[in-house]
Amino acid sequence: MVSVSVSPPGAGASPLAGSSMLPRRRKKYRLTTLDAVIVAAMGVTALYLWYSTSRELYYEWDWSVIPQYLVFQEETGDWRTNILFHGIFATLRLTVWATLIALAAGIMGAFFRTSQSLFLRLIGTSFVGLIRNVPPLIFIFVVYFFLSSQITPLLGITDWAAGLEGDSKLFVEFLFGPTVLIENFLAGLLVLGFFEAAYFTEIIRAGLQSVEKGQWEAARSIGLSRHKVMRYVIMPQAIQRTIPPLAGELISLVKNSSMVSLISVQDLTYSGSQVANSTRKVFEIWIFIAVVYFVICFLLSLGSRWLEAHMGRGIRR
Repeated sequence: MVSVSVSPPGAGASPLAGSSMLPRRRKKYRLTTLDAVIVAAMGVTALYLWYSTSRELYYEWDWSVIPQYLVFQEETGDWRTNILFHGIFATLRLTVWATLIALAAGIMGAFFRTSQSLFLRLIGTSFVGLIRNVPPLIFIFVVYFFLSSQITPLLGITDWAAGLEGDSKLFVEFLFGPTVLIENFLAGLLVLGFFEAAYFTEIIRAGLQSVEKGQWEAARSIGLSRHKVMRYVIMPQAIQRTIPPLAGELISLVKNSSMVSLISVQDLTYSGSQVANSTRKVFEIWIFIAVVYFVICFLLSLGSRWLEAHMGRGIRR
């Protein structure tokens, strides 16, 4: 990464320009009395809720239903994955594809929003304004019914997927889920991808515009083209600054992916509702689903912190 700063002759380095070179001290976290009181209060509240549920609702807990809906053993002795496992994998699949779409569209939208062309700025502004001011549920149904009735038949995607056999079918199902529901998956994918792309656009735009104007002027003064200034000077700094908000939006994407269960995309929420309705073990299933979502989002949060710290060390070097 190239970071350019210019100071007048005889003047010292700018405090802002040199602040990134200073080593950061790690904060030491200590358990205070208030922390202990809060943890104890949370524990007492959890025990009280558990006791009230067991005594007043007369609910018989049975957690053994969850493992058998994750994996099960066939009569032949082979172990097979079951509906909850497929739902977890479908949620991860949907998150990965939607993130790629949102990131690509977000970068393009940010360039449009910061472009010198009025036409491109109008396109970027219209895209962000339309997506951010339409409820996601309405967006899901509009895209699903339009896609399934107009676009999918025109492109022949459903017929193409239905004609797949053997390894080709397995490969497509690994990437996009069951071929019989591929139009549902594509509709949910486009909704999530472009819905989050509007927020990615604003985050990346803010990151680009947060880089000091002097960086542009200094880089252009040494003969770098606009493309090279953006690639080697502006983008590396903007990426480092946008990692925390992008990670937060990625976590929101994981949680928002549960909405596509309304159009029969067999993600974790859809699979969990099917198991809860068939087994009547509502509390166990939905608590398990909540824990799975928490684990995924928590791991993403830890990953973003590591990436932010790693990039910060690279910049200080």
